[in-house]
Amino acid sequence: MSCRAVLICPGRGTYNKAELGYLARHHGGNRLLDTFDDLRRAEGQTPVTELDSAERFSNAVHTVGDAASPLIYACSYLDRHALADDIEVVAVTGNSMGWYTALAAAGALDAAGGFQVVNTMGRLMQQAAIGGQLVYPCTGADWRADPARRASLLETVAQIDSGDAVLRLSIDLGGMLVLAGDEAGLAEFEGSVPRMQDRFPMRLPHHAAFHTHLQEPVAQMGREALLASLFAQPNLPMIDGRGAIWWPHATDPSALRDYTLGAQVTQTYDFTRAIQIAAREFAPDMFIVTGPGNTLGGAVAQSLIGCNWQGLDSKAAFQARQDESPLLILMGLEDQRDIVME
Repeated sequence: MSCRAVLICPGRGTYNKAELGYLARHHGGNRLLDTFDDLRRAEGQTPVTELDSAERFSNAVHTVGDAASPLIYACSYLDRHALADDIEVVAVTGNSMGWYTALAAAGALDAAGGFQVVNTMGRLMQQAAIGGQLVYPCTGADWRADPARRASLLETVAQIDSGDAVLRLSIDLGGMLVLAGDEAGLAEFEGSVPRMQDRFPMRLPHHAAFHTHLQEPVAQMGREALLASLFAQPNLPMIDGRGAIWWPHATDPSALRDYTLGAQVTQTYDFTRAIQIAAREFAPDMFIVTGPGNTLGGAVAQSLIGCNWQGLDSKAAFQARQDESPLLILMGLEDQRDIVME
């Protein structure tokens, strides 16, 4: 029986120690890997298959933008094309860097063009190394929305940003706020909020101040490096980091490029809204998160709970629904991957 699905592409931070060898395990021998490796060699960079087949995972090697971005793109793009024929993808979205993958998954970039965009932007952000990111929860353990707590945290962010430091909302990520800024802003926030679950606020290693005005130099370099001819009409609807939908046969490729290498880089990425718009506008049977990793699952579930999608109002309700009839599939988990594979 055919299944209508919204496809979700993950961003940075999803290729970790457990994911080492992901390409070899799931996509070994795929000819596109040769294409991706050749593009890396042409830039004097380590091929993605070499990174994936390393003897050991190294934070210093695998989590920097120069390596993490192309690795995640390759895993995610190839997962998208490994879905079973009875999975009808009705729309595509992604988180942060996952927007670039979503463009390729929807046909607005071809496979090599998507790789070029991801590889270029990952390298530019790593080289510029402007600012950093941290994560902090804005919901409780039950995943129910807590508007008062969220408002209080954002007021703290605004107060810090109004001084000499820089701190902004980088990504609205379900039950998490991803904040970005300079060192002074990040440190002041860390000193202003209680520590939670023995790990939050949590700094994200090798992450810059993504989705803030601090990235304007990177956006400009991206526009100079990436040609307009890379971008085309999508074959599928795409929901961006504002919740806006880019429709097939109604998209201006130049406007798509302007957003991708402009506001997408320098303004807040509202992943929560993207998921909620995808649910309301396309009413899918299932949400599928491509690999690598499984860290985006909570954010998708929390986003759906936040809009009471199909009566889901808590973590317990979501888990009960998953047990009865899975609504969310994470391809980074072997048992769930099998549900949607050919």
